[in-house]
Amino acid sequence: MATVLMCRRLPRLSRVTALSTTAKRKAERGSSKSKKEKRDKPGAAKAGTEPGATIQLLKPQDYRVLYNPAAYAKGRAGSQQHLDRDSSQALGDTFTGPGTPQAPQAFPTASSQALSPVRNALPKPRSGTLLEQTILATLYKEEAEKENQELHNSKEDPRMFQKGRPEYRSLSCDSAEPAQSLPAEEGDSILQSVAGCEGSPGTLTDHFLKLSRLPAERRAALASDPRFSALCHRAVTAIRLFNTSDLIQILKASVSLAVPASHPLLNACEAEFCRRAWDMGLEQLLLVADCWRCLDRSVPSYLGILFSYANLHWRDLTLPQFVQLLYIIGEGRRSPVDLAQKVESTILKHLDAFTLEELGAICLGLFKSLSGISDHVMRRIADRVALQMEDMSTYALVNVLKMLRYTRMDHLPLMRKLGKVIPARIPATNIQGIMHITLTYSSLHFFDEDVLAAVATSLPSKVSYCRSKDAAKFLWSFGCLDYEPPNEAEFYSSLIKQLHVKAHEFSKFPEHLLTALLGLAFVRRFPEELIDFALREEFVQKTRGSKYELNKDLFTLGKSVEIECPTYQGSRLPPRLYQEFTEMVSSFAEREIYVRPEILEATSLLESMLGGPEYVKNHMILPHTRSSDLEVRLATDGRPIPFNFKDPVAAKKLKGMGVSLTDDLMSQLIQGRAHNQSPTEVGNEARIPGQEAAGTPCLGGALPAGATSQAEPTAGRWQPREVRLALQVSNRNHFCYGSKRLLGLHCLKRRQLRLLGYVVVEIPFWEWFPLLKRTRSEKLSYLHYKVFCPALLTKA
Repeated sequence: MATVLMCRRLPRLSRVTALSTTAKRKAERGSSKSKKEKRDKPGAAKAGTEPGATIQLLKPQDYRVLYNPAAYAKGRAGSQQHLDRDSSQALGDTFTGPGTPQAPQAFPTASSQALSPVRNALPKPRSGTLLEQTILATLYKEEAEKENQELHNSKEDPRMFQKGRPEYRSLSCDSAEPAQSLPAEEGDSILQSVAGCEGSPGTLTDHFLKLSRLPAERRAALASDPRFSALCHRAVTAIRLFNTSDLIQILKASVSLAVPASHPLLNACEAEFCRRAWDMGLEQLLLVADCWRCLDRSVPSYLGILFSYANLHWRDLTLPQFVQLLYIIGEGRRSPVDLAQKVESTILKHLDAFTLEELGAICLGLFKSLSGISDHVMRRIADRVALQMEDMSTYALVNVLKMLRYTRMDHLPLMRKLGKVIPARIPATNIQGIMHITLTYSSLHFFDEDVLAAVATSLPSKVSYCRSKDAAKFLWSFGCLDYEPPNEAEFYSSLIKQLHVKAHEFSKFPEHLLTALLGLAFVRRFPEELIDFALREEFVQKTRGSKYELNKDLFTLGKSVEIECPTYQGSRLPPRLYQEFTEMVSSFAEREIYVRPEILEATSLLESMLGGPEYVKNHMILPHTRSSDLEVRLATDGRPIPFNFKDPVAAKKLKGMGVSLTDDLMSQLIQGRAHNQSPTEVGNEARIPGQEAAGTPCLGGALPAGATSQAEPTAGRWQPREVRLALQVSNRNHFCYGSKRLLGLHCLKRRQLRLLGYVVVEIPFWEWFPLLKRTRSEKLSYLHYKVFCPALLTKA
C-alpha cells in the first residue's frame, strides 16, 4: 500500500472582541463571568497550532462514507412548522472554503476599541486547495476511523423494548446467531441435492432453514454460489404452493442469510404476502413487517395493507402488538392519518402499563413517522417519565426528548429532572444521543448550564465520531443559547476542525454548514475559510436546490460578516441577492411582525409623545436579524429629530415648524386625542409630557413655547451630535425559557446595532406587557423614561 506525506493546517478563525456591554452581560450570565473575562484576555481567541506533517496510508480512491440522514431531515422539517414567527431561524448549514491570507494578530483588551474587531487565529493558506486536500485525506482516513470506533459511538439497538416481554418473540424476527450451528459440510450437501430434484415446498423450506444455521462466514459465501441461486429460483417458481407459515419461515431465513433487499426471491415474497395479507392474522402481519425491516427493504404497499388491517381490527390489538405496530410505523417513515386518534386513545389507555423502554419506542415511532400528537398525551407521557427517569435507559429517554422537541412541549418537571439525571450519563452516551439531548435544550430554549457544561467537557474526546450534522447541531445549540463553556477554546476548536474533516459532506448537505456557521456567529466566531466557501456562488447555487429554505440563513451570515469582520476579504453574496432577501424578509415583517399589538401600541404612543410619525420609524434596522426596531433620533441636548419622511413634500412643510406646549396639548397626550382633532392639529402636538407628568428626569424632550424643531436630516447619514436609539420591544420568544437570558440571534442583533453606532434601548416583555393593560399616562411615563434617560446620551 502506497504512502503519502500530508501537511495539515488548522482553519483560520476570526473572533470579534467584546463590546462595551461586556460588564452587563457578565452580570446576566452569572457563572459565565469568569470565562468571559478569560476570552477577552490577549490571545484568548487564538485557536490552532503550527502546521504539522503526518504520514498516512492511502485507501482506495473510490472509497466513500455513506449514511442515511433521512430520519433527521424529516424530523427537522416537521419540527420547523412549530417555530415562532419572528424568532424562527432555519437550521441550515453548509461547506467551507479557503479564504484570503491574513497575518494573525493579538490585541490587548484595553485598546480593543481602537483596533479592528476581528482577531485572526491562524494565517490563511496561499492557495485555494486546502479544503480539497482535507477532503481527499479524509476519504482515506475514514475506514481506519471506523475500524477503531469506540463503544460510545456504537449504534443503539432500537429493539431493546422487545426484551421486556416474551410476547414480542412471536412478533419480531431474531436475527442473532442461531443457537446450534450447522456444519459447513452439511450445507454443501444441501446445495448439492438442489440440483438433483425439484423438491416439495416443505423440502425447500427445510433447506432454507438449515442453510440459515450455517456459520456466518459460510452464509456470506452463499450469495455468489450458483447452487443457492438455483434454490431461490425454485422457491420463486413454487411461491404460491407454500403455506403461509412456510413462507414466513423462508422470509425469516432470508434475514439470517442476508439476502439482498432487491433479490428476486424477496420480490416474489412481497407480492405473495400482499396477496395473502387479508387472510393472515395480525401477529403474522407484524412478524412479516419486522422481517422486511431487518432486510432493509422498503415495502410501502405491504405496510399500507397492514395499517388498514390494524385499523379494522384495532380493538383486538394487545399491548405488545400496539407497541410493535408503532415501531413498524416509525421504521417505515409513514404516518397513517386515519390511525392518529386511535393511537392517542390507546396510549392513554395503557400508559401506566407500558414499560419505560416501550414508552421510548412509542415516542421514537411517532417521531420518525412525523406523527402529530396532542399536547395532552405528550404531557401525560412526560409526567410519567419525569417520575421514573432514573430507571429509564438513556436511549429510551433520548427518544422521549425527540418527541418533546417535536411537539414543542414545555414540561418543566421533566426538564428539571433531566438536568439532575443526564449530566452524569453524558460520558457514557454515544455522540448522536448527546446531540439530541443538546438539541432538545436549544429547540425548547431551555438553558441548563450543568447539562451544557457536561456536554462540552465530554465532546472533544468524541468529536471524531461526529457527522457534519452532529457538529452543526452542537454549534447551533450552544450558539442559540448564547453559552460558551469553561473549555470554550478546546470545545470550539475541536468542532471547527471536525467541520473541515467532514467538508466532503457539505456538497450533498449544504444546510449543515450554514447551521454550524450561524451557531458560531452567534458567539462571535467567524472561521473565514468556511465562510469563504459558504458564500461562493457555486455553493449558493447548491443551497437553492436544497429542500430547506436557506436564503434567510445565507442573508444572516453574509450581513453578519460584513458588520463584524471588516478585514474579511473572502467571498461575499452579490448585491442582487441581498436585495432579494431583504424584500423577502420585509414582506414577512409587514404581515407578521410590525402589526403585533405590543409594537403598534409602543409606536403609537411614541408618535404622540415625540410629535408625530416623522419622529419614530417601525422597521428592521438590520433585516437579516428578522425582528423589528423602533428607531428614534435625538440631538445631544435631548430634543427629538424628525427623520421618517415618506413624502418629500411633507418633509419640506415640516421644516421650521414650531410647537407650543399648552395645557390642552398636555391633557391630550395623557388622556388621548380628541375625536374631532384634524390631521393638521395632530401634527402640531407637543412631543412629550413634562417632567412632572413623567416623574423622571427629562433631557429637554419637550420643546419650550415658540421653539422650532431641527430641520430634517439627510436620509441615511449620521448628523453631527446625533444619538440614534434602537428600541427593542421584545417578547418571550427572544429569551431562554422562563428567564431574562437573550437567545443567540438576539444577542447578535444587539451587538451589531452597537457596532453600527446605535444605542440599544430595551423594552422587555416583562415590563411592557403588564403596562399594556394600564392607563395611557402610565405607558407614556414609561416610554418617556426609556427614551429620555440621561445615561443614553452619554453612550453616543
